[in-house]
Amino acid sequence: MAAPLAPWRVSAFNTAKQSENKMHDDTVARRFGFSGGLVPGVEVMAYMMHLPVARWGRDFLERGLIEARFVRPVYDGETATVTGEEQGEAVTLAVESRGELCATGTASLPARAPAVDLSAYPETAAAANRPPVDTSSFPLGQWLGTAPVSWGGAKLRDYLDEIRETDPIYQATDLIHPGTLQRIMNRVLVDNVVLGPWIHVGSKMQLLAAARGHDMLAARARVVANYDKKGHRFAEFDALIVANGDRPVAHCHHVAIFAPRQQAAA
Repeated sequence: MAAPLAPWRVSAFNTAKQSENKMHDDTVARRFGFSGGLVPGVEVMAYMMHLPVARWGRDFLERGLIEARFVRPVYDGETATVTGEEQGEAVTLAVESRGELCATGTASLPARAPAVDLSAYPETAAAANRPPVDTSSFPLGQWLGTAPVSWGGAKLRDYLDEIRETDPIYQATDLIHPGTLQRIMNRVLVDNVVLGPWIHVGSKMQLLAAARGHDMLAARARVVANYDKKGHRFAEFDALIVANGDRPVAHCHHVAIFAPRQQAAA
């Protein structure tokens, strides 16, 4: 029988109003049929992570598995409610806002983190000169990297405030919130191509080790799909996020619309 978890409610915050991705700008987003700028999907996924971390604690940060798909926007200042139900070994997750279902997902805690072959993911630098996006961007099989980044200290405190996270586990330890790893996955796109408005559609992330504030983190990503669907241009990425050049901390599958239909028709 499904057992509900205590819901988690946050006042959603659009962290990307000033970003290069103008899908988070109110005026531009309205031209694409939205009510305003979208709260980034990576932040909605971070809201969702609260429940499995509350359920499994540090174990989830070390080997948890989470998957999320975004079906409707969450808007700045609106209440986002994350609900979860334990079903067998997994927790089913949902995010509602404005009375609508905005995201769905699952989380679970494997008995152990799966082994990965670091050598299968070659270290790749971010693009020195980013080309502008077009239909040939993100060709199948292309390897992409991101600029190394750390998430400790004041940077982590600011991040936790932005995603409205109050779980003391991050303040009591040197462990960083796994939502920061999803921000790194967005950099796979942003660090390599000059994009127009674009949309994060969904992600799956298997945590392999708990990342710490002093770790220098970078993604090693390969384009595994590039296709058109209903006029939108999609790309999918398979990636390892690696700490300090030698310790995998997450295996991720990231899906994005890098050329939305309205933009392609403009």
